[in-house]
Amino acid sequence: MKRYIFKSIYAAGIVCGMMSLTSCELDRLPETTLADNTFWQSETDLRGACNKLYVDLPGFSHDTRADDIIGTAANATSSGSWSIPATSGDWTNAYQKIFVCNNIIEKGGNAPLTDAQKNRWLAEAYFFRAFHFFDLVKKYGDVPLILKAFDSTSDPDIKMGRTPREQVIQQCYADLKFAEEYLPEIDQVSSAADWGRVSKSAALGLMVRIGLYEGTFSKYHNLGGDYKSHLKVSIDAAERLIQSGKHDLYPDFQKLFYFDGEGRQNKENVFVKIYGPNGDGAVITHNNSRGMENAVSVTRQTIDQILYTDGLPREKTTLKVEETHHNDVFINRDPRMAMTFYQKDEEAYKAGYNPFGNQHGNGYGLKKGFMLEEWNTTNKETVDKMIIRYAEILISYAEALYEYNGQITDAQLNATVNKVRHRSGFEALLTNAFCAANGLDMLQEIRRERLVEFIDENLRYNDIIRWKIAEKVLPQTMLGLKYNDADNLSTQRENIESRLTDENGMFNGRKVADQGGIYVIEDAANRTFNAAKDYYYPIPTYEIATSEGSVVQNPGWN
Repeated sequence: MKRYIFKSIYAAGIVCGMMSLTSCELDRLPETTLADNTFWQSETDLRGACNKLYVDLPGFSHDTRADDIIGTAANATSSGSWSIPATSGDWTNAYQKIFVCNNIIEKGGNAPLTDAQKNRWLAEAYFFRAFHFFDLVKKYGDVPLILKAFDSTSDPDIKMGRTPREQVIQQCYADLKFAEEYLPEIDQVSSAADWGRVSKSAALGLMVRIGLYEGTFSKYHNLGGDYKSHLKVSIDAAERLIQSGKHDLYPDFQKLFYFDGEGRQNKENVFVKIYGPNGDGAVITHNNSRGMENAVSVTRQTIDQILYTDGLPREKTTLKVEETHHNDVFINRDPRMAMTFYQKDEEAYKAGYNPFGNQHGNGYGLKKGFMLEEWNTTNKETVDKMIIRYAEILISYAEALYEYNGQITDAQLNATVNKVRHRSGFEALLTNAFCAANGLDMLQEIRRERLVEFIDENLRYNDIIRWKIAEKVLPQTMLGLKYNDADNLSTQRENIESRLTDENGMFNGRKVADQGGIYVIEDAANRTFNAAKDYYYPIPTYEIATSEGSVVQNPGWN
């Protein structure tokens, strides 16, 4: 069932004699029997060095920074209670990974091989360098653009100041163009030995993501410059990927997130992180203690965004029913709702799902990606993580087209949004005439599609940041389940009465819902978002001090 990628791990201590930077302090990795000056002699050496890049990919996690999912405790970023850290892995870890890439590019570029042999592996390092620089830009904005491997702690570039984000992003595009040119097609990395390695598809997929992010961030945050040039990068990359014919949507939305959706046989996979069996030294194991089940829940705000079968939202449809039981909220809804969330008494947690009966924050229970009990721990921990999937390419393409042109044709909608809807059996079409007839905003409907399709796939926070709506959606009361006496829940109403909205949807003197009995997970009184500073992460004070002031703090965090 499982396809494994690497036959042996290239130990971190001998990866190219690489330099590891910890908060601007350089220390050589532990010496081994293989010295750096005797390495970089063959394609096997370059491949082994690149293996380290895959180990460092982010694994499974729930991103509770946005308004779609919520954990059992408040998230500091989401609630606005964060502060300036002394050190942070968000900064340090990204640069450590970038330095690994730089070392491969610099040392591997001098290997006694043909250009074709070298470029195949350098392209992987270029891809990952763009991947990690983009992560830094999303969080911090301007960041030091370091493109060299350090051999000495006296190198002045160690204390480099922040480079304008536009220059960093242009470098990401250049790195990805190199990667697109020299990486193999995804069909060429489909063997047991190579599945999971980056391909031309991954390079294009990352260009789609970066171009859309930067184009919309620049537009809505008024950064100046030509925001459309970034959108054009996204559009062109999406079109090349679509026209390649290498990808399609997996036919079953629900099975997409389990074993059935793994490997190259699933054409929706664009870029994945693979996992191997725990304790098997024959592969890079990517040990995965998922911890994904029963850890978070979905907010009522997200549930209310899901369309009804007539294609209309909750505030416009005539298909909405009174919720006297938990499962009433599923009636006449987009089929993805029942594929994404548990209904009462549906098989889960060794028994039937029971609202308010599990410690996941008293929001709506996630079924998407949930590993049922009969799938044992070993299997559960070898499920691949999709980092970029084809549905994202289609929805991003639709959004970029609309943002670039100010309009989108019905043919383009059918090839993107409606294609994604059709996969899950949702037959209501999004068309220009439908939006006009029902007073809908096309851009908001494309954004809604993105929210519904990618719930709990680590996209929502970046979306609300680039759209500049975090200041609207984050300092709100976070709502959870609706309590219904008729559900015969083990939790008695009197035990949670103080956390429920009254019959008019009021809580603590404010109207927060359109009905009574909605559980309040976090009160708006305990949440804040300062638009003057919170769109960027604070830079750790240690990085500023160690740079001797070359790195300056983000606005509002001083």
